[in-house]
Amino acid sequence: MQPLQWDYRPDGLRAPALVCAFKGWNDAADAASTAITFVGSALGAARFATIDPEEFYDFQATRPRVKLVEGRSREIEWPEVELYEARVPRAPRDLILLSGSEPSFRWRTFSRLIVELAEAIGVQLVVTVGALLADVPHTRPVSVTGLTSDPALVQKLGLTQSSYEGPTGIVGVLHAACQDAGLPTASLWAAVPHYIAAAPNPKAALALVRKLEGLVGVAVDGSELETAASNYERQVNVAVQSDPEVQAFVERLEQAAEPELDEEPGSLPSGDTIARDLQRFLRQRGDGEST
Repeated sequence: MQPLQWDYRPDGLRAPALVCAFKGWNDAADAASTAITFVGSALGAARFATIDPEEFYDFQATRPRVKLVEGRSREIEWPEVELYEARVPRAPRDLILLSGSEPSFRWRTFSRLIVELAEAIGVQLVVTVGALLADVPHTRPVSVTGLTSDPALVQKLGLTQSSYEGPTGIVGVLHAACQDAGLPTASLWAAVPHYIAAAPNPKAALALVRKLEGLVGVAVDGSELETAASNYERQVNVAVQSDPEVQAFVERLEQAAEPELDEEPGSLPSGDTIARDLQRFLRQRGDGEST
């Protein structure tokens, strides 16, 4: 059986960008997987293919799940990688969304499979979203780093050419495979406070969504995620304030972060940028003709 299983083959996609998020090593506090799930839900994405897990996963590390069907029969849910199409008529491009756990085996084969699929449906840009643990306070805006191996994207999108050396995950291997195939790539990474890494972080997920919007030119209604991010920050504040040692630690992180905020005023969106993004979102909804 072929690993790539098509539900149907999407056609007529406009300059599609493939956006990938992998749970596990690349997904601190579930920020990346939450971001891509939210984007798919907001845009009404439809699943069109899966990758069978048999060749790529260690089921002792990424275990299948058992669920009851109608309260009687039991069904196994295997850890598939799923692919969705999101058509956004008023945006400059459509999206392909890939989500799943980081595979355990055969990363080069897995990455070639993704590249072949991207070439088959005419993908013009591959974007990965991830999150990493960092010495950052939860009270500050989430830092999102944009990297690319394509010099043209450095100039066009204001990203940074990657100079990282060290251990990597499936994201790094996939980027290398795309580069070998001539596919432009970009990578977005959110910095997540390490002292609350166990809880899902909707604030970091929202930051990834907003950065992704600017990168691919597709806007989504983020109000639900904004509410979740506000509630999250409020709950963390309450927990931190109840422990003087943790509170003192967070205050030290805040003090360390102050110079970075002074040095990088561009990390906060300008009024013009906010207005542009709002107008783009309204146009995509069909409400922006008068703006």
